[in-house]
Amino acid sequence: MLTKAQIDEYNEVGAIVVPDVFSPEEVAALRRVTDEFVERAREVTSHTAIYDLEDSHTPAQPRVRRIKAPHLHNPVYAAIVTQSRLVEVLCDLWGPNVRFDTAKLNLKAASYGAPVEWHQDWAFYPHTNDDLAAIGVMMDDMEEANGPLLVIPGSHKGPLYDHHANGRFCGAMDPTACDVDFSRAVPLLGRAGAISVHHARAIHGSALNTSNKDRRLLLFQFRAADAWPLVKPPEDIAAFDALMVAGQPTLTPRLADVPVRLPLPPAEKGGSIYENQKGLANRFFEIPAHLRAQAAE
Repeated sequence: MLTKAQIDEYNEVGAIVVPDVFSPEEVAALRRVTDEFVERAREVTSHTAIYDLEDSHTPAQPRVRRIKAPHLHNPVYAAIVTQSRLVEVLCDLWGPNVRFDTAKLNLKAASYGAPVEWHQDWAFYPHTNDDLAAIGVMMDDMEEANGPLLVIPGSHKGPLYDHHANGRFCGAMDPTACDVDFSRAVPLLGRAGAISVHHARAIHGSALNTSNKDRRLLLFQFRAADAWPLVKPPEDIAAFDALMVAGQPTLTPRLADVPVRLPLPPAEKGGSIYENQKGLANRFFEIPAHLRAQAAE
């Protein structure tokens, strides 16, 4: 599936974009199901086990930031977990044994969609080794104006930065307290149907959606089978092994020399990264005053 050049780019940059992985028909099916979820969000007024809502969400104008674990709520999403084209990408990067973790669908509403502050996924779920990545299925064209993922090249080979504020985990890096040159960030751009792949240690974030079109990115988290979680280890080994999408499970975790900092004490606001990051005082991605006022109404 991947060329040597793509594998080399992933290993060097910490992220790649692979075009034309999903057909227009497959993308249309994902959009249709997602539109149905957003329409049903008119019936909710606060975060639920399925919905994470924008602060400006109303029944008249539903704004969903995230659909949580979408693979558990609709078979169209669930089918992608074992999609051979995705699994082949991961096997090319890690070898034959791959395990699924979870999924999320991040939505950025036109002219508003909330930013996500700089962070490393690794801060949320450290493992015994760092063969972990998120695959993003681009349900819309990812363009400069609609808040695409931004990645700091090579940051997956660097340190794990502090994601705490006031003594608690906050799921974000303080941009004023680290030595990262954020001007080096590169956007992961692509047409609908492409996928992005980013390493769990890669520093990434995304800005406000300033375009007049919605932006939807369906993210699936995977890991090598010998990468075992250091936080919330599996209690049911059969259920853990049922998450295998390629190859064989193992009871022998691979231990690598990787930086680890536990996400404890937990964030004051839980439920999603958006709520976690409200604990961060110094933000990089500013929300214009008129949009902050709109959210407060």
